Amino acid sequence: MTKTAATEYAQSGIRVNAVCPGYIITPLVDQSILSDPGQKEKITGRHPMSRLGNPEEIAESVVWLCSDAASFVTGHTMTVDGGYVAQ
Repeated sequence: MTKTAATEYAQSGIRVNAVCPGYIITPLVDQSILSDPGQKEKITGRHPMSRLGNPEEIAESVVWLCSDAASFVTGHTMTVDGGYVAQ
């Protein structure tokens, strides 16, 4: 869908990208992960960076995609997950 929309709207100067976050420390994730003491270690152990992400890290990715620094980026699916899917 991202690539299709990107190609359809590119001539109009509209860039379309997708940000795909991994496990991010939010109240919902905190509640579900911290309810089981071993769960956080289990999840972080699966990530090459050995930690969960922060909302600010996702926001920084979005801000970059919206900036002039990414003016030639469209149709991209940006995975922001600490390397989880790169394994």
